[in-house]
Amino acid sequence: MALKRSSSMKTQLVDAIQLEEVEMEEEITTTSNNNNPVEPAQVKEPKCYTVEEAVESIGFGCFHILLFVIMGSANIVEAMEIMLLAVVSPEIRCEWHLEDWQVALVSTMVFFGFMVCGVLCGYIADKYGRWKVVFGGFVWASYFSFLTSFSTSYGWFIFLRCMVGCGVAATSQGFVLKTEFIPAKYRAYLLPLASIFWMMGSILIIVLGMTVVPTMGWRWMIRFSVIPSLVLIGLFMFIPESARFQVSAGNIQGAMSTLKRIAKMNNGVLPEGELREPEVTERGNAVTLISSAFRRTSLLLWYSWFVASFSYYGSVLSSSELLEKNLLCVTDPDLEHQIKHIQEETLCYCIPFNSDDYQTLLISCLGEVALIPLNIILLNIVGRKYSMVILLLLSAFFFMLVNICTTMLGFTILLFLLRSVVSMNFNVVYIYTAEVYPTSVRSIGMGFCTSFSRIGGMIAPFIAQVLMSKSVILALSPFATACIICAIGVFFLPIETRGRALLQDA
Repeated sequence: MALKRSSSMKTQLVDAIQLEEVEMEEEITTTSNNNNPVEPAQVKEPKCYTVEEAVESIGFGCFHILLFVIMGSANIVEAMEIMLLAVVSPEIRCEWHLEDWQVALVSTMVFFGFMVCGVLCGYIADKYGRWKVVFGGFVWASYFSFLTSFSTSYGWFIFLRCMVGCGVAATSQGFVLKTEFIPAKYRAYLLPLASIFWMMGSILIIVLGMTVVPTMGWRWMIRFSVIPSLVLIGLFMFIPESARFQVSAGNIQGAMSTLKRIAKMNNGVLPEGELREPEVTERGNAVTLISSAFRRTSLLLWYSWFVASFSYYGSVLSSSELLEKNLLCVTDPDLEHQIKHIQEETLCYCIPFNSDDYQTLLISCLGEVALIPLNIILLNIVGRKYSMVILLLLSAFFFMLVNICTTMLGFTILLFLLRSVVSMNFNVVYIYTAEVYPTSVRSIGMGFCTSFSRIGGMIAPFIAQVLMSKSVILALSPFATACIICAIGVFFLPIETRGRALLQDA
């Protein structure tokens, strides 16, 4: 009996030990679960997407066509305001008896206004939105351009053109606005096509010069040139604020509204989930541009923009000067001019353009779009960086060829090719800049770059319009040299943006 009782007690003791072990295992399991509370099977995170993913998901459609046409029209207005100088210069030289340096100062003052306001407009665009800055720029530029036609003196004329330059600086932010809406794979195709609208603006102002200036004068030409700006102000109401900017500013609701509108117009769909992207607390900070991540890029880009503007406006103003003063294939242009115009009282030249001169300018303008297919091929095959290197070297080559003795047809062809390559280079620089900087500093980055470009635009008139009278080769050499140096610098840019998504924050 005692033996049975002892055996029963052992059995109960073993059962108790086993029960305690089971309880300890359950406690360990519970503790483990508490330490790792998130399990895919138990807690599901909501799906979310970024603006970049939304833009790619919606794809290309009707909205982008509307964007392309309206923002392209902005290029028409900008081109008319800039190219107007080449057409008006001979007229104001005659009316106010200006010397070469005074004519050059007109272009310089426009670019001075552009330079001063470029950084300011970029800062405001990053802080308060791209749309407000671009729209305000159109209103500002058209208003002061209209006032220019009532100038009673040379001083008032250059002051009002300086104010126009400030407005044009604001409208240049339209390139950023346009870029931020376009899917990555379409940027290399659509953005170069902006040159078509620039060419249309250049042609329009030259046609106005041919038809209006001889009959009604340069003042009425300027008044007519304001009409496209007024039309564009109305059309611009159809363009929304950049969704990328809205997200960076914390306006998720506004960004969603914009993206839904684009998706509806394109018959596209947004990704599943909700739009979520961290708010960028520090926008428009210029220090980011010279931080370790962007220092080399910014420094090289600033010089690239300087050369792009220097060479482009150098080609425009040089062609105008060569035609106006008949400096083609001559070794001593000032002496030639004195002999040809011996009856002039002074060397203050007064030689308005004739129909042949206007036709040559028209043909050279066509050069800005003739090689767009080549530009698109270069962008997609060799990328942005090496496209700039190739185009800069070609620009230097054609600048020197313009100096050779040739027929009028030969000069027109050389001018055509020169305008093609310098225009293509300017376009690629625009594209690269808009792609390389993040949304948080994209506008101020563009603002700094455009300001540096206008320094080139300020210097170009004094070489193309003043130095040209002394020596054609001496005037063309600085443009070619600057292009070669820039090509070497661009080769060392650290980032290639071909096919890369636009960054939201640095």
